[in-house]
Amino acid sequence: MSIDVAGPLLPLVPLIAGLIGLFLPPGDGDATRRRIAAGLGVAGAAFALLLAFRLVLDPAQPSADPANDPWNGGLTVAIFGDLEIRFSTLVDAAAAYVALAVTVVALCVQIYSITYLHDDKRYAPYAAQVSLFTGAMLLVVSSSDLIFMLIGWEVMGACSYLLIGHDRRLPEAPAAAVKAFLVTRIGDIGFLLGIAVLIADANSTYLGTVLAHDYSAGTLTAALLLILAGVAGKSAQFPLHTWLPDAMAGPTPISALIHAATMVAAGVYVVFRLYGLYDQSPVALAVLAVMASITILIGALSATAQDDLKRVLAWSTVSQIGYMTGALAVGSPAAALFHLLTHAAFKALLFLAAGAVIHAVGTNLLSRMGGLRPHMPVTFWSFAIGLGALAGLPPLSGFWSKENVLTAAAHATEGGETAPVWAGWLVWLAALLSVGITAWYATRLFLRAFFGPSRAHGPHGPAWAVGFDDARYEVPDSPHDPPGPMRWPLLLLAIPAALLGLAAFAPGFRTSLELDDPHLGVAVALPMLLLATGAGTAFWLWWAVPGADPALALGRAGPFLAAGFRLDDVQNRLVVRPAEALARLATAGDTRIVDAAVMGTGTGTSRAGDALKEAHRLPLPAAAVAVCAAALLLGAIAWWGA
Repeated sequence: MSIDVAGPLLPLVPLIAGLIGLFLPPGDGDATRRRIAAGLGVAGAAFALLLAFRLVLDPAQPSADPANDPWNGGLTVAIFGDLEIRFSTLVDAAAAYVALAVTVVALCVQIYSITYLHDDKRYAPYAAQVSLFTGAMLLVVSSSDLIFMLIGWEVMGACSYLLIGHDRRLPEAPAAAVKAFLVTRIGDIGFLLGIAVLIADANSTYLGTVLAHDYSAGTLTAALLLILAGVAGKSAQFPLHTWLPDAMAGPTPISALIHAATMVAAGVYVVFRLYGLYDQSPVALAVLAVMASITILIGALSATAQDDLKRVLAWSTVSQIGYMTGALAVGSPAAALFHLLTHAAFKALLFLAAGAVIHAVGTNLLSRMGGLRPHMPVTFWSFAIGLGALAGLPPLSGFWSKENVLTAAAHATEGGETAPVWAGWLVWLAALLSVGITAWYATRLFLRAFFGPSRAHGPHGPAWAVGFDDARYEVPDSPHDPPGPMRWPLLLLAIPAALLGLAAFAPGFRTSLELDDPHLGVAVALPMLLLATGAGTAFWLWWAVPGADPALALGRAGPFLAAGFRLDDVQNRLVVRPAEALARLATAGDTRIVDAAVMGTGTGTSRAGDALKEAHRLPLPAAAVAVCAAALLLGAIAWWGA
């Protein structure tokens, strides 16, 4: 297939598969409908994966001239004055690699979900929404028109709302879906305005033209800061990160999709795609550096005290996305993209492996796990690879991508980049400190879930069943590795999670580590020392008091960290409560002033009508006298006026 066909088909195939799936005839629990939905979801993701692989082999070259767009056969869908909005795609090497990561994870999620949601009566719309979500992300990745990029961005937001709230048996799911939708919408307002400013000034929606346009410093900075608001929302960066941990109420495969390669990666990718503009704005990069540094530490510290397995991974996502935005802030978009790709592999592996554990033990809580290693060897090694890559353990993929970020930040501390020197120091210190913290909570999770005393024979049946109250799962007699359709994606994702980092040594790879780099020794030695310290401390605490949670060593800080620094409470007081008060005030004004005026006008008109009606009922002599009197009155007025 030629690349001029593969490019436009890349987002269209999963989008069409999703739309067809949504319009399947209703029939809850119908086996035929379920098979069709599964077939559409898997086929759409598989075909998109083949297209992405084709584009990786032969990527396009970007151009500032829409006439030289490699797929200039794009369809013109609207013309507004001088603006022509065209469906056209531009899949260069970077876009092709991101598309490959998206489609691999999407295919794994579709296959995994067939078994994971085997008894879900709403599986058909779920599979269709996953396809739509995948197609929307691919539209963001591949579109060379900012309006279509914005469309993909918005469709992702709608799909995330539907997928996070999919399981209606959980009371927290609808609230989490609404929270995710509203928090990201706050950022999306800024994103929409920023895109509008760029388009209006460049008088074009074509990405190449927008990147080549000469903006004034004030206009460019304002637009880029507005876009960062949307990035903070979609990519869960401070201060709009609070929706992501609560999004764990969604099915675990959706957590893998959102956290690994789609929604949270979208903001990073947009900054990467617009980096030619960000590299001209020191203010925007400084703001991005501050946002990234705070996010890295908040995410890592909050993960240390979580008892919910999925929330540990969620907070780690917040922190790792901060590494990517930090790399962008210090002038290394290539390092950001590299970490995006490795993170997609190991985080998807971790979430799908977490789903296997949850299905096996019937709970999300680490305090109800333990001793799973001999019962779940495939899941155990999947977690070992995934957590090792997350912590930056060599030679796994996360080690190489983190080293690229740390090396880039170390270079930025010497100056010579667009971002100020202090921003480089801020990102470097935050990323470095987070290495030790990440190793600590990754080791804690690993030990709590898979080691320690076996809980297979408690006094009330399986120990993991005691107090079990989650309606989504059946409590098994004994834990075991998941069946084939859930196990195969783990084996597939374990390969890039372990080996993808070796791409750093590929000839011509843009993030290749230079062995003679003076910063390389410090960039490797310090992280390794911190990693060993963090992991060793967690192991020592677990070994010193068998069965105890290492998080107990956090003392009074534990609940504070588990609550994510109570930033939800801060947002509730500073944003939610004032918004509710303003809404009540607006409601009262609407009811007592606007509605009262409308109702009063209606009441007055009705009463005037009643009076006229009574006047029309006068006896004939009285009516004649009234007419004559009125005629005399009008004549007198006319005479007086003349």
